[in-house]
Amino acid sequence: MLRAIKIRLLPTEEQEVLFWKSAGTARWAYNFYLSEKERVYKEYVKNGNTGKKDITGNEVRKYINNELKKTTHKWLSEIGSNVMKQGVKDAEEAYQRYIKKVSGKPKFKSRRRSKISFYVNYESLKRKQGGFHGEKIGFVKTSKSLPKIGKNEKYSNPRISYDGKFWYLSVGYEVKEIQKSKLNGKSIGIDLGVKDLAILSTGKVYKNINKTKEVRRLEKKLKREQRKASRKLQNNIKSYDKNCRLIWKRPLKECKNISCQNQKIRLVYKRIDDIRTNYLHQTTTAIVKTKPSQIVMETLNIKGMMKNRHLSKAIAAQKLYEFKRQIQYKSELYGIELIEADRFYPSSKTCSCCGYIKRDLKLSDRTYICPECGLVIDRDLNAAINLANYKV
Repeated sequence: MLRAIKIRLLPTEEQEVLFWKSAGTARWAYNFYLSEKERVYKEYVKNGNTGKKDITGNEVRKYINNELKKTTHKWLSEIGSNVMKQGVKDAEEAYQRYIKKVSGKPKFKSRRRSKISFYVNYESLKRKQGGFHGEKIGFVKTSKSLPKIGKNEKYSNPRISYDGKFWYLSVGYEVKEIQKSKLNGKSIGIDLGVKDLAILSTGKVYKNINKTKEVRRLEKKLKREQRKASRKLQNNIKSYDKNCRLIWKRPLKECKNISCQNQKIRLVYKRIDDIRTNYLHQTTTAIVKTKPSQIVMETLNIKGMMKNRHLSKAIAAQKLYEFKRQIQYKSELYGIELIEADRFYPSSKTCSCCGYIKRDLKLSDRTYICPECGLVIDRDLNAAINLANYKV
């Protein structure tokens, strides 16, 4: 079984500079492949659909190594060669997913918005006492040791990433089959929502973490910091006299004051995200540790739900896809069967007592009242019980 682990790094100042260079190289290689792909296709159309129509990732890597690296892009020699190669591979894989209609067309990575990460060669990655040794980056200290693996085994897909405050190493490694736990033979239905995060068929309710005092305090702080950044930006490009008349306007210049303010905003975002993710881990672990034989969840159309402009922000804050992902891999570890109910299964409209389907149920109706048997029950609990009784 393949497992993944994320370990915090403790790099020196020189290593941190090298990390930034490597992340920039990975982003440049990704964008270079996309630009070459577009250039070749435009030339093909311009020449009347004659000549070369496409270019492969292998051809791009050869061109970078044989041409650019020796002339205009000599700085590529400062970084491990596999960083550039993997950047091109990632772009090629993204394009293949687009062709197969699995995902959208890949876009150019922005220096400000894209995730800061790069690949570490798995063959040169070696576990050492108190850290690890990587290609061109040398020995790097870690907060805890890497997991032990066999002599002939290798770590899979090792990558170093930056979350706005710390550097992390994430690796995959093979583990022996975990002995399955004794399960209690019961079925648990989970109804996810916006008012509460999760309602179980057992009656247990996991509340919405975004309604807590700490998250609301941080959200208010985020608004204040964003307003400060906006004022600094306006003062950087515009100036007014005492009568509020515009004196001059200039293009935005690099300003340390603005960059420091943006860093404060990033740290607040990180803190909020960490609280939400930690709560999801606590919730999913508590559910799985009850050791049911099966867990049933509804298949949510998150993409469609996000189109509702009144609820999109609340839905995004709940991180429902991350909840599902955690339940999936934790259920696999315990040997629990995870079932996803059909998207059009009327779990909320069906009476959990007699099976009557109430077609006219509205989203504002928080209590389910069955006109057939007279059952009065909370709407979300009713849906969770129906999911627990769901059969494929």
